[in-house]
Amino acid sequence: MSSQTAVSANTEYSIVAGDQVLDTPLIAVDLDLLQRNIAEMAALAASHGVALRPHAKTHKSPHIARLQLEAGAVGLTCAKLGEAEVLVEQGGVTDILIAYPIVGDIKIQRLLQLLERARVIVAVDTHQAAAVLSQAISANDRALEIYVEVNTGQDRAGARAGQEAVDLAVAVSRMPGLRLVGIMTHEGHAGFSSPDDIALIAENAGRALVGTAERIRGQGIEVAHVSVGSTPASWFTPRVPGITEMRPGTYVFHDNNAFRHGRIGPDRCAARVVSTVVSRPAPNRAIIDAGSKALALDPSPSHPGHGFIVGHPNATIARVSEEHGVVTLPQPEPGFDVGDRLEIIPNHICPAVNLTDELVIIRDGHVVDHWPVAARGKVR
Repeated sequence: MSSQTAVSANTEYSIVAGDQVLDTPLIAVDLDLLQRNIAEMAALAASHGVALRPHAKTHKSPHIARLQLEAGAVGLTCAKLGEAEVLVEQGGVTDILIAYPIVGDIKIQRLLQLLERARVIVAVDTHQAAAVLSQAISANDRALEIYVEVNTGQDRAGARAGQEAVDLAVAVSRMPGLRLVGIMTHEGHAGFSSPDDIALIAENAGRALVGTAERIRGQGIEVAHVSVGSTPASWFTPRVPGITEMRPGTYVFHDNNAFRHGRIGPDRCAARVVSTVVSRPAPNRAIIDAGSKALALDPSPSHPGHGFIVGHPNATIARVSEEHGVVTLPQPEPGFDVGDRLEIIPNHICPAVNLTDELVIIRDGHVVDHWPVAARGKVR
């Protein structure tokens, strides 16, 4: 079976026309779907009256950052300084939240340089990190805006919601050079809950954050921004009264992890790993050229294996090595002859994007552009 036949058999969700000459594996992005996803999240934020500050760790792309800003985002969120530096230098972004502690002299010097070119807010969750920032910032006669990160149930980083976060916020507000402007949480644990529980878990996280903000205000400290961040929870947490900002990330593309809650299906996933069948060693097994270096290794509760093969819901990418994906097949299953091309929705799109140099931009099935993943590998 030819590649064109394999793709055209899956036209319900396919984004790449079968006649395209493409070298695989690659990540293809449907431009219309991308813009739709961006517009819909902007509209959702507006409907709740909250600011939208999307997380750029998903796309690492100055092109997509500009689309988000044009759609109404107030700024961008980054995980690391390296991402922020790229967005400022190549994307013209001038307002960034680094939702991650800045620790170490090298990073603090880079932060000082970045402050010359953009507004930068930094998240802190310990007294120690805040105190070192305070010393460096005040020594350079600068001011740095701070969010205190609050743990609302994920049990990753963050001062615990309630008194622990209040105490940290009070301490930060008294440190020279630092200006407490808000608090934030990542209610990522809601996204891993069941469809029946996600709304309650997300809203409880939002209420814990808002309650913490109110207690900080009770100490006579202004808290202008109360920020939440999670794409799966974005339909729920921002509707809690008192939330002022949301920071979803994966919504620009969506991925296999999103399927489990029922709102998103393959037809809403703008990014696909396009792969070629390179071997068919058995009737129930095919080998594709997308392994862990294309798909990453994140599991997903939505679909078994290492990604969802579009148009083939009963096929499973059962295991991956670095360059091989091993697909187990029901019999018979057309579309898996050597040379056939597949579109795969990764379990987690963020690390998959970080594994590629460029996004191949598609409109109406055809390549219209190539966007570099300019911040790939910027993990420092």
